[in-house]
Amino acid sequence: MPRVLYTLFLWLLLPYIFIRLWWRGRKQPDYLRHWGERFGFYPNRINDKPIIWLHAVSVGETRATVSLVAQLRATYPQHQILFTHTTPTGRDTSVQLYGDAVQRVYLPYDYPFAVRRFLRHFRPQLGILMETEVWVNLIHAAQQEGVPLLLLNARMSAKSARGYARFAALTRPALQCFTAIAAQTVDDANRLTQLGAAQVSVMGNLKFDILPPQAMLELGKALRAQFGTDRSVLLLASTREGEEALLLAAFATMPEPRPLLLLVPRHPQRFAEVETLIQQHELRCQRRSLNQPVAAEVDVVLGDSMGELFAYYAAADVAFIGGSLLPFGGQNLIEACAVGTPVLIGQYTHNFADASRLAVEAGAAMRIHDANELFTTADALLNDPTHLAAMSEQAQHFVAAHKGASGKAMRVIQRAMKASCSPQV
Repeated sequence: MPRVLYTLFLWLLLPYIFIRLWWRGRKQPDYLRHWGERFGFYPNRINDKPIIWLHAVSVGETRATVSLVAQLRATYPQHQILFTHTTPTGRDTSVQLYGDAVQRVYLPYDYPFAVRRFLRHFRPQLGILMETEVWVNLIHAAQQEGVPLLLLNARMSAKSARGYARFAALTRPALQCFTAIAAQTVDDANRLTQLGAAQVSVMGNLKFDILPPQAMLELGKALRAQFGTDRSVLLLASTREGEEALLLAAFATMPEPRPLLLLVPRHPQRFAEVETLIQQHELRCQRRSLNQPVAAEVDVVLGDSMGELFAYYAAADVAFIGGSLLPFGGQNLIEACAVGTPVLIGQYTHNFADASRLAVEAGAAMRIHDANELFTTADALLNDPTHLAAMSEQAQHFVAAHKGASGKAMRVIQRAMKASCSPQV
């Protein structure tokens, strides 16, 4: 009965879904494409190879799969890897990372008819959901179709756990249907177990296993040459709505000489909006997409490109990780640490609580409380080369010390694959 009521609620939401896709498509036209896939209608399969299916919602989840996908392709070369996504930016990221080596489509909305069509069309031998993806009808349909499901790199914050607990009659049976769950931390595993999940292990965080692409490191050097080697560069990475106004106001009050500000909004549809904000604060702006040397009088470079965050980290002296100044929950700081860039984070990092805490404890990151403190701290670091170099070294040690999650994930996958191929008695 709970699942029936949940499905009825989804049907009531159907008109809103179309409105939302259209509305988002006004700024991101890719939301207007592939609507059929969102309801279980797909083009023909590209080959007849058995499929291993990975679901990664958006950019961060997709980027985290790099080391895992490399091991999957090496271990199961006879299989086709199918990626499903929810957002166009996630889909674009898989194109950048994997090209034609994988097939990619949108995961359908959680309507019973749509998820059944998806599973019967692709017939995956194994499904892998990343992080916190608990879609009740999808999980039920996978069980009905005999598709084993894994939840890997799983995270469950205290806030999310309270939300799931309110709908225990719905979520508990769904969690119990997973063949296995491998969580990022002991706390994540305990919360999932308390919610009713079985077969929960701890694997660590796949994001620690990511290697900065050499091409991005080379691009970072080229960007730094464009920015000017005689200026310090302060990166504001993955900023969210409302944060840029606070940050730009504080930056505008900094005494000269100021560092060059490299501002990279989280969502590409906001590039024009953020450029307008920069101009409103009477700061001189240049877009990275111009691909030109940055004049000394430019205050802010707007990072209006996709897939270049590693290059931005490599080009910066210090990086602030957005989504943490206001209560969005923060973004991934591991990529910055992986290239040895010292990190500043705000108070709101509950989506990456464990990684943020460990980074601060390791001396790879510092926590600030508001925009003014951010620039005061950054200025102090930029004028203290010894401290800056120590943080850079600690950042790389921090990442190296927590590698190994992809190997643990592969062991979970291999057990599930072996079981799915074993003859039933």
